[in-house]
Amino acid sequence: PGTSGQPPKQPAPEDDTPTRPTPGQAGSGTPHRSEAHTPGPGGPGRPPQRRPEPGGGLLMGRPFGVPVYVAPSWFLVAALITWVFGGQLDRVLPELGAARYLVSLFFAVAFYASVLVHELAHTVAALRFKLPVRRIQLQFFGGVSEIEKEAETPGREFVLAFVGPLLSLVLAGVFYAALLPVEPDSVPGVILAGLMVSNLIVAVFNLLPGLPLDGGRMLRAVVWKITGKPMSGTVAAAWVGRALAIAVLVGLPLATQSLGSKAADDVGMDTVMDALLAAILAAIIWTGAGNSLRMARLREHLPELRARALTRRAVPVRADTPLSEALRRANASGARALVVVDADGTPASLVREAAIVGVPEHRRPWVAVSTLAQDLTDGMRVSAELSGEELLDALRANPATEYLVVEETGEIYGVLSAADVERAFVKAMARPS
Repeated sequence: PGTSGQPPKQPAPEDDTPTRPTPGQAGSGTPHRSEAHTPGPGGPGRPPQRRPEPGGGLLMGRPFGVPVYVAPSWFLVAALITWVFGGQLDRVLPELGAARYLVSLFFAVAFYASVLVHELAHTVAALRFKLPVRRIQLQFFGGVSEIEKEAETPGREFVLAFVGPLLSLVLAGVFYAALLPVEPDSVPGVILAGLMVSNLIVAVFNLLPGLPLDGGRMLRAVVWKITGKPMSGTVAAAWVGRALAIAVLVGLPLATQSLGSKAADDVGMDTVMDALLAAILAAIIWTGAGNSLRMARLREHLPELRARALTRRAVPVRADTPLSEALRRANASGARALVVVDADGTPASLVREAAIVGVPEHRRPWVAVSTLAQDLTDGMRVSAELSGEELLDALRANPATEYLVVEETGEIYGVLSAADVERAFVKAMARPS
């Protein structure tokens, strides 16, 4: 199956990152999949941190400037498809012999090329709406388009989710048209029929109305439009997704058993495989729905993170000031941070809190603050007006323990500690929506 998603961003003072999937695909948090959508790493209890390069397997290219990776798990599913499809070919075209596995491998590659087209549809739509796409990854259960921002309107959210299944339906129609003039009991006929059916399954599966599938994102957009609240849409689609996971877990083995042969030979390993597949799909859908809820709650609370509210008051000191004297001045003025300035009063560095703690009290009169300071870089200067996702983006782009917070006029407002941002993030996430 497959789906599509996007991951919301999360705070990351030092380095973490917050994440869509297609059946032949999986994922969506605010990531994109064609089987199930997926969100990114970071976790609900800790702000995400920035990774310089997305990575995620073997880089295959950069269509539309977006890197496409093949995860190691893809090779496992390609081998599985080759083995299963090869067994089917042996019954339909026994004359192929061992060559049937080469034909099966070609089918596996062609199928995942279809999954990639599904994900590219999500990607192109996202780029059209000026939403950055971090990467596309082909993995065990399909593909994931990691779209880094949320759609601004329910209409765009609906379009963004619908284009993936639409492209899969179009591909199914193309393969059906190509199959008409071909002999069914031939290698091209079998491959085209397989691709037609698989793309149809991908489209239908992803249209199921539950997160993290594309249909769930479409349901979310509809509820969002009706209520005017994105969170209401997410909650509704996520709970439908969880109900869908239970239905897949129970219904898929029953459906395949009722549609299959009643012969004793068909029971046993086939039943176990059906149950295992159902359990994996149900787990993907259930966890994807839960991730979607967590990411929505994160987005809802992000505006509460404001640089001005989290900044510690700071006192300026010269580089040769003894630590004990600098701390005395800070205590007298009620400040909790130290900024080292030059002779002109221009900020040059920040005294690290961890370094202060590491200096025994009896040595502080003989330790200059400059020995405990970290030189300021452009990335360590942040505006006091930043808040929410913009603030987290600024910190994620330049990991540090402390940042100098300045007014729009350039005046020093104070020092922002990455630890304070993380604590505020965890506290916000703990509050009910």
